[in-house]
Parts: sequence; C-alpha cells; structure tokens
Amino acid sequence: MVSDDPVLARRARIARLATFGTRVGYLALGVAIVSFVAGMITAFATWTVVVTTVGLVAACVIMPIPIVLGYGVRARGERRPTARC
Repeated sequence: MVSDDPVLARRARIARLATFGTRVGYLALGVAIVSFVAGMITAFATWTVVVTTVGLVAACVIMPIPIVLGYGVRARGERRPTARC
C-alpha cells in the first residue's frame, strides 16, 4: 500500500537516517576496538592510541542521536488509540 501522507514519508526518512547513523556509530566503535587490540599487540604505538581515541569520541558523539530518533520513530509507529471512558 502506497501512501502519500507526508508525515509517514518524513517518519520513513528519519528512520533511514537513524539506521545510517547507527551503522556509522557502530563502525566508529568497531574501528576503536580493532585499534585497541592492535595497540595491545604493538605496545600501544602512538597511532593506535590516536585511532582508538578518535573512534571512541566519534561513537560517543554520533550514537545518541540515531538511537533517540530510532526510538521515537518506533514509539510513534506503535501508538494505539486509547479508549475513552
């Protein structure tokens, strides 16, 4: 079923952006973890410390936004009408 509802279209766009942001945030976290493991192996060379720190900071900055947006989109989509007494 195709809908021309602008609210549903906007909600879908936000959901796609939230998914993309989550993937980017987890990618940054993965890079930080791999760099940390590489640092443990190489006695923490300078580049491993820098890459680990940048990855962790990027994940901490990026991740909260798509998580909140994703919860908002899901919660709004699951809202059901309430019965009035």
